[in-house]
Amino acid sequence: MRPTGRLHLGNLHGALGNWVELQNSGSYDCFYFVADWHAITSEYASTEDIRQNSLNMVIDWLAAGLDPDKSTLFVQSAVKEHAELFLLLSMITPLAWLTRNPTYKEMQTELSTKDLSTFGFLGYPVLQAADIIMYKAYGVPVGVDQLPHIELTREIARRFNYLYQKDVFPVPEPLLTSVPKLLGIDGRKMSKSYDNAVYLSDRGKELRQKIASMFTDPQRMRKKDPGNPEICNVFTFHGLYSPAPAVAEINRECRVAGIGCTDCKKMLAARVEEALAPVHERMDYYQRNGKEIEERIRKGNDEAAEIARRTMAEVREAVKI
Repeated sequence: MRPTGRLHLGNLHGALGNWVELQNSGSYDCFYFVADWHAITSEYASTEDIRQNSLNMVIDWLAAGLDPDKSTLFVQSAVKEHAELFLLLSMITPLAWLTRNPTYKEMQTELSTKDLSTFGFLGYPVLQAADIIMYKAYGVPVGVDQLPHIELTREIARRFNYLYQKDVFPVPEPLLTSVPKLLGIDGRKMSKSYDNAVYLSDRGKELRQKIASMFTDPQRMRKKDPGNPEICNVFTFHGLYSPAPAVAEINRECRVAGIGCTDCKKMLAARVEEALAPVHERMDYYQRNGKEIEERIRKGNDEAAEIARRTMAEVREAVKI
């Protein structure tokens, strides 16, 4: 994850929750890192918050349930081998592979206020490939929107193995995750840049106010009007936070105007508060214990660097440098 700000519920349900499940499954050796170099691809003109954002993001990870005793948690820039592998992979990656990347133009459009006509931005998928194959990953947990990036990583791994006639890197497979479509409180994609996010750290009055301001069924103008839960973002959240019998009752009552949007939102706020209570408890603990966080990050950096050194020794031998 790029440390560009606080994590929100979209991040939790779109990626972080899945990371915790993979970690706890016992089937994977998991590596999760703070992608601070990737943050610079778009935030190169304003880097003053990256260090603090990185620390805050690790706190959010731990609060959400990632465990440094089960997973390797580290900071990308602390493992310099990532930069070396990126350099070598950039020598063999055809330019056309990068310019056809569908997210390249999409992100330029979304971030039109920033000048992204840089080599770093064009080449970030190669750095992403280096991040993945450095640890000889066989699987990468992604949503369907990230499939083009994983396919590019696969092509780069194949090309390296072919050019240097040695199978240094496994060709990673995507571990497709079901990402629920969580919209922000204004009905658009949840994003801190839109100022419409419910953050993992939100609690109490602030959390209740945000949920109270959520857009609902746009066709339901009055309480006596029947609603359509299928197009209501509040109902989508109920599907994640409320027990199945309650979800079924809300679905039924909304359609016959048996429950109003205000009461529905109050019910949701209570459920979200209840679900996030243990997250906030762990968050408070780690915010009070900064030295413990730093030590856990150092430990993860060392674990990642040891593997990266071994990989790069193989890479240098294959490339004959």
